[in-house]
Amino acid sequence: MEQYQKAARLLDRIERELNSLGLWQAHQPPVQALESQQPFAVDTLEFHQWLQFVMIPRMWALIDGHQPLPESIAVSPMAAQTYRNELEQHEQLIALIREFDVLLSGTDPLQDDV
Repeated sequence: MEQYQKAARLLDRIERELNSLGLWQAHQPPVQALESQQPFAVDTLEFHQWLQFVMIPRMWALIDGHQPLPESIAVSPMAAQTYRNELEQHEQLIALIREFDVLLSGTDPLQDDV
């Protein structure tokens, strides 16, 4: 149960950070854009849109339904790649996503294996 509470707090913080960066959108993208089969819907959505309209709602559904949370997740590398030219501005968002990865997977996907 503690993992669900921690995950919920992190999702709240990710949502607030997206909003503070001006990336939280009032309107949902077209349904077709949400049905992408590509990882992170890279062919139809911006990364922040994927977070807001795909990942976050799926995670809330799992938490609210007390369903098993993913045990292997690595979203922070995509966040770091997406915002590589604006790292300072997006540092907090990347850090929160990284925390979420570590909470669910138990490992840090941004840490070098070497």
